[in-house]
Amino acid sequence: MAARPAPGGRADYRIFREHSTRWMDNDAYGHLNNVVHYALFDATVNGWLIEVGLIGPARARIGLVAETGCRYHSEMAYPDRIAAGLRVAHLGTSSVRYELGLFRNEAELASAEGFFVHVYVDRATRRPAPLPPDLRAALETLR
Repeated sequence: MAARPAPGGRADYRIFREHSTRWMDNDAYGHLNNVVHYALFDATVNGWLIEVGLIGPARARIGLVAETGCRYHSEMAYPDRIAAGLRVAHLGTSSVRYELGLFRNEAELASAEGFFVHVYVDRATRRPAPLPPDLRAALETLR
């Protein structure tokens, strides 16, 4: 059996977005419910795409989640502050693999790390389409 990878550090990520946890994010075990991690991943990726002007109803191509995953290293809970690190691990013709790290308060090691694979498709046909040049250029900054 392969050894479990160690948590990544803040230096492994290109940009960060800050998130606040909420009372309702805790589950019956007193830590963040698993679905909250995915919501933070989604808010981080889409927040960055909005911030750089690459998401919106007028875009001909849209990114659909084709695959996602998460590895949990340590617990987080309300009222923690979460710094979500973002990087791009792979750029394909029509896809991108985002990797994310969730850092509790001032921790240097990630409490959770995950990924999203977005496949960009034509809005009307839902068939894969090449990444637009402006999107590819912006994603390159996160590699």
